[in-house]
Amino acid sequence: MLTITNINYLDLLCLTGVTIGVYLVKQVVIKKNPAPYPPGPRGWPLIGNILDMPHIKPWLTFSAWGQKYGDITHISVLGRHIIVLNSVKTAMEMMDRKSIVYSDRPILPMSGELVGWKDSLFFLSYGDRLRQQRKNLHRVIGSRAAVGVYNEVGEVETRRFLQRVVVKPDRLQEHVRHTVGAVILRISHGYEVKENNDPFVDLANRVTAHGSQATAPGAFMVDILPFLVKVPAWFPGAGFKRIAREWHETLEEMVSAPHKFVKDQMVAGIAPVSFTSNLLEGGDLSAEEEHVVKWSAFSINAGGTDTTVSAIYSLFLAMTLFPDVQKKAQAEIDAVVGPDRLPSFADRDSLPYTEALVKEVLRWNVVLSTGFPHCVAEDDIHNGYYIPKGSLVLPNIWFMLNDPQTYTNPSQFNPERFLAKDGNEPEMDPRTVCFGFGRRICPGISSSHQLTNSLHLADASIWITTAMSLAVFDISKVVENGVEIIPEVEPLPGTASHPKPFKCSIKPRSATALELVEQDANY
Repeated sequence: MLTITNINYLDLLCLTGVTIGVYLVKQVVIKKNPAPYPPGPRGWPLIGNILDMPHIKPWLTFSAWGQKYGDITHISVLGRHIIVLNSVKTAMEMMDRKSIVYSDRPILPMSGELVGWKDSLFFLSYGDRLRQQRKNLHRVIGSRAAVGVYNEVGEVETRRFLQRVVVKPDRLQEHVRHTVGAVILRISHGYEVKENNDPFVDLANRVTAHGSQATAPGAFMVDILPFLVKVPAWFPGAGFKRIAREWHETLEEMVSAPHKFVKDQMVAGIAPVSFTSNLLEGGDLSAEEEHVVKWSAFSINAGGTDTTVSAIYSLFLAMTLFPDVQKKAQAEIDAVVGPDRLPSFADRDSLPYTEALVKEVLRWNVVLSTGFPHCVAEDDIHNGYYIPKGSLVLPNIWFMLNDPQTYTNPSQFNPERFLAKDGNEPEMDPRTVCFGFGRRICPGISSSHQLTNSLHLADASIWITTAMSLAVFDISKVVENGVEIIPEVEPLPGTASHPKPFKCSIKPRSATALELVEQDANY
């Protein structure tokens, strides 16, 4: 498998030879740029900055570029222009205010073409299919009222999560994935997951893991050299084609099998209300309309699963490392909710510290550290710099949420930064940037500037899990042979940043808390 991580100088020599012809042809039709490119590291002839492109924690390299070159950094890899943004202000100016120019997606040969994600909301080029998918998702989950319809699902499944944790606290990550899958599949397809080894949950987890690996910066050389798509699978270094074929089969099953489940239930007259059943009501859909429904539902699964799992797992890591924060949140929940019931969404506005805690989790562990690449639809000049059509634009969201000019002591886990105190204004809400920008912002938030007007489905899941878990559990470090085990804060590789697996102790806070957990969690 040919990747950026294992490329050697012989590979580079061969690749250079392949690109010389293209390069020479381009020289014939070179035109003078109307403005200079943004500053950036100097590249090599022909290959550009391919040796500068990071593959391990790219957000740190991008941050260093920002410190050296400013808010906009430019590199070129084999003729492809890449623009890295290191400030919220610049990202808003370009991707929000000029959204018509910066809302396209690049063609990613590995994940989009070979694996098959090109029809999902995240990969679609700007056009009719994208608008229809977003319209479908906004209709069902794009407003506070719409998400409120599914609050009961979230509360019930979170109660079941608490019960699983009590029984097997050492399988936390598995429980988080199961519960997130259960909530999303109920919403998207009206499907109630099995208690153990559910096939759709397993499929969703594998598909999102594959997607995260396939879209990680520098993961596959075919994304840098698209002509490798045509290399036969038997050719040396073409192992990526075998991987893509396996991942494509899993993806197709995840898109089609739940959709068929809904259609079969509708024929039998037993389909519960769901995103898919709502859109299929009335029947007589064209093949194109059904295609959009199927992929819209899949986009809910793909968009919510990985990000929500990462954030909830990060919550438990943070509570293990910062017990004082945990105690403050528990004190607030105890005072507002009391010991006789679990928190519900109705309590959200009355729990400002818990709300701030959720925001700090989203800031502290940035799920999509370098966002998802945008593609420039037409030439643009921004702040005097030339941004060519077709450039990839990568927002360095990690730095935006760790910028010391925006956040006081950004390395410190401190929910109080989001509370108005002693006349000081709260610091910037991380949801301003962590769910994306412009017309490619995650469905459920209509605009980066209108967070108070709508409620993101993933955000709701994270909040209810936080409130219920802290109401009934004490989360602490594990002690082995008299030694306290301190978890390592280290992200796993991939587009979606998941914390490295860690050990923690999870115990009911009291006998009363245990009784609340053990209450029936059925509808």
